[in-house]
Amino acid sequence: MTSRETRTLVIAVILFGLAALLPFSGNGYYISIGVTIAMYVVLSTSWALFSGPTHYISLATAAFYGLGTMIVATGIEMVPYVVLLLISAVAGAVMAALVGLATLRLSGVYFVIFTLGLAEMIRQLVSWLQNNLGGSRGLYVLTDLTEEHIYWELLALAGFVFLIGWWIGRSRLGFAMRIIGNDETVAAHCGINTARSKILLFMVSGMVAALVGALLAPRWTYIEPNIAFSPLLSFEVVIMALLGGTKRLWGPLVGVIPFTILLEVIEANYPSQTILVLGIAFLLIVYLVPHGVVGRLEQSFAKFRKGGN
Repeated sequence: MTSRETRTLVIAVILFGLAALLPFSGNGYYISIGVTIAMYVVLSTSWALFSGPTHYISLATAAFYGLGTMIVATGIEMVPYVVLLLISAVAGAVMAALVGLATLRLSGVYFVIFTLGLAEMIRQLVSWLQNNLGGSRGLYVLTDLTEEHIYWELLALAGFVFLIGWWIGRSRLGFAMRIIGNDETVAAHCGINTARSKILLFMVSGMVAALVGALLAPRWTYIEPNIAFSPLLSFEVVIMALLGGTKRLWGPLVGVIPFTILLEVIEANYPSQTILVLGIAFLLIVYLVPHGVVGRLEQSFAKFRKGGN
């Protein structure tokens, strides 16, 4: 490990340590915002692990998130919570593998449309099952977990995702994904199994999203399919990741914090304008900062250094 990597690791540990102290503030509002930010950090970073190097825009986050949420809501009275978390992670990875096998040969708008429809398809299926077999569309999730516990769990998961991302970036899989992102045809001619590489990374993203949904289930207490499989979640995750930038592992974090605060303000004062804000934000990001804030800062810094030389 180089001195730069060591310095980065030390800074990361310090920041995570400081973030872990938030629940001790005793301020319920700050803790609630912290849980929301931690949720989006994990989802956006795991999304960027796949979509960043491959340039595949996945809108399936809500599908995996909802799957984990419904698993916990369905089994909380029969199965230990920790076991449900493991089941959610495995289920998310398996569903991502199945979706990947069926769709990752698609590209462009076709992949986007399929992943967008996936969450709606599962939502309709779960609703039908509950209406016809369960007798009720909603499920109660009653546990002793508080928002403080959920925040620490999400923070630990964020640390895990960053470690996984750091390892992937230095592994053969990460190298293969960078080649695939630059030119998939060239990658195939180089002997890289492009389908397997994409599916493996998509499985990581799906597993993490399902686990986040499982961790957040106790926060809502009462869950129904419309809450678990909200399509807005997928768009919010994409916007936050693109705003921060996907070229760096910590890039999505830069987009998550300000955009989460903006959403809180909009939902508190103009609740019916949330979709409008998301649409405008997406257009502005695409036209003004296509490489994210981090990418723009790096470009500016590079020009500054070049001018100084």
